[in-house]
Amino acid sequence: MMRGGGMNNLIKQAQKMQKKMMQAQEELAATEVEGTSGGGMVKIKVNGKKEVTDIVIQPEVVDPEDIEMLQDLILTAMNDAINQMDAITEKKMGPFTKGMNMPGLF
Repeated sequence: MMRGGGMNNLIKQAQKMQKKMMQAQEELAATEVEGTSGGGMVKIKVNGKKEVTDIVIQPEVVDPEDIEMLQDLILTAMNDAINQMDAITEKKMGPFTKGMNMPGLF
């Protein structure tokens, strides 16, 4: 059984960890990555909430006769951006979620 001092220390540690976690979440929300494909012909920016914030498509890859290629380039750039954001999320939030099994939390 914990004594009063031990319980207070535990509460302080939990509050400190919660503050650090909230700071990491704020930093993550402000992070933006750029996924690319086709040697930079398609660029897609994604923020920490995994929202697309910008898409740039170079005119030379827009071929009305080959829409499938453009679709593939967009998908590849999108997946590149999401994978980068997933890696950043894991790096920032990993220390707080290790050992926890909470599907869908992050």
